[in-house]
Amino acid sequence: MASIRIHRVSNRQDLRTFIYLPEKIHQAHPQWLPPLYADEADFFDPHKNKAFAYCETALWLASRDGQVGGRIMGIIHHPYNARQGEKTVRFSHFDCYDDAGLAEALLQTVEDWGRSHGMDTIVGPFGFSDKDPEGLQIEGFDHLPVMVTANNLPYLPTFLEARGYEKMLDCLDYAFDLSVGLPPRLAQLYDRLQARLPYRVTHFHSKRALQQVILPALRLVNDNYDHLYGFSPMTPAEMEALAARYLPILDPRYIKAIFHPTSGQLLAFMVGLPNFSRGIQRARGRLLPFGWLHILWAMKKASQLDLMLGAVDKAWRHRGLEVLLGVEMMRAAAAGGLRRMETHLVLETNQPMRAVYEKNGAALIKRFRIYRRSLG
Repeated sequence: MASIRIHRVSNRQDLRTFIYLPEKIHQAHPQWLPPLYADEADFFDPHKNKAFAYCETALWLASRDGQVGGRIMGIIHHPYNARQGEKTVRFSHFDCYDDAGLAEALLQTVEDWGRSHGMDTIVGPFGFSDKDPEGLQIEGFDHLPVMVTANNLPYLPTFLEARGYEKMLDCLDYAFDLSVGLPPRLAQLYDRLQARLPYRVTHFHSKRALQQVILPALRLVNDNYDHLYGFSPMTPAEMEALAARYLPILDPRYIKAIFHPTSGQLLAFMVGLPNFSRGIQRARGRLLPFGWLHILWAMKKASQLDLMLGAVDKAWRHRGLEVLLGVEMMRAAAAGGLRRMETHLVLETNQPMRAVYEKNGAALIKRFRIYRRSLG
């Protein structure tokens, strides 16, 4: 009988194998989107990713007959568990060949590890925070993946369900067809809001102008995302690092914000990026020596705008600010020659946002699922 061996990652070579294993698993998968490996290296570096300082972590590789064929990461987020009164272990970076034995061995390993640390529930895929890719894709495999979402093959969810994992939460991804113009209902709503509200959307024309708003925007995320499952507030150092990481690739045309007309307080913002998934694929996830050229080429040739991040101050929700931002973003995308806009993930429980999308021409194109299982 073929033997399966689980090996805990303990050195640099193991970590390199862990990071690059999906490249082998997905080599015949034309829609697979590799990560940016420079970002992966930073993610797994405790000196750069401060979450390792307050989370318990472990990484494992699974081999069948000496051939590595799967991986998984376990995370115990002590601060989050303490805030929520939970005893939850998370699994993340779960991937393997179409081999139920490997999947079961990996899941068993992280479950046993969680139990040994006193945990009573396992959830995932879920990383250190909601800013990491979460869930497994269960619908929409024919659509081009986006960098910040999961990108798995269809068999992976079946392995979880066979082991007794159940749905905890679905995340939905929508798309607007910009080639047909602004939906009439949305245009009428926008006009009514503009006539009634004293707020106007601010447009940006230079990256220098963006520097003044990027940190306030991340602070707004910190203050207003606490209702989301798994949310962990960013430290000042993490906000600075995130700002430095994304500022070079931001296009001012696709950053929209609303400020209070008298106090100047940032009330809401939205960030979009021309889709560069094809560039990442051409670069095979490597920026050097010439991968960054493929990414720049893809952004210039993009036909789709990806919404990456946005927030509205709690005190100003449900007043139409989301609609003002969305319409101006759609207009900017159409003016930039983009024919489609894909939303960021929306929790299925977020009925107000789903209603805005579904009543105004958006099509549900992808679904991602976070799973849960009792360890009792």
